[in-house]
Amino acid sequence: QVQLVESGGGLVQAGDSLRLSCAASVRTFSEYAMGWFRQAPGKKREFVAAITWSGDNTHYSDSVKGRFTSSRDNAKSTLYLQMNNLKPEDPAVYYCAASNLVFGIGLYTAENQYDYWGQGTQVTVSS
Repeated sequence: QVQLVESGGGLVQAGDSLRLSCAASVRTFSEYAMGWFRQAPGKKREFVAAITWSGDNTHYSDSVKGRFTSSRDNAKSTLYLQMNNLKPEDPAVYYCAASNLVFGIGLYTAENQYDYWGQGTQVTVSS
C-alpha cells in the first residue's frame, strides 16, 4: 500500500510561483511512475504532468507545458511540481498519483493507469 500526501498549495497572485510536494510512504518509491492531476470546481479531473521512476523523462499537458516542471527525489520518496507563471485558469485541487505499471518506466496520462492517489492540495490564483 502506498500513501501519498500533497502539500504546498495556497493562495498566490497571477504570475507567481508555487511548489507542490507529494510525500510517499513507501520504501520502493523509485519503482513507481508518478503523475500530477488537477480538478477545478465543476470540472473533471485532468492530467497535468507525468514522470518516470528515474525522473529522466517527463510529459506535460499543453496547458502547463513550459510553466510547470515535475521532478522527484527518490532518496526522499518525494515528488515535486514547480509551478511558475500561474494563471487564472490554474486554480484547482492538485493531486499526485502513483503507478506501478511496468516498473515505473512509462509516462501515464490517464487516471486509470494510476493505482494510488493523494488527498489533494488546493491552489488558488488571484488575478
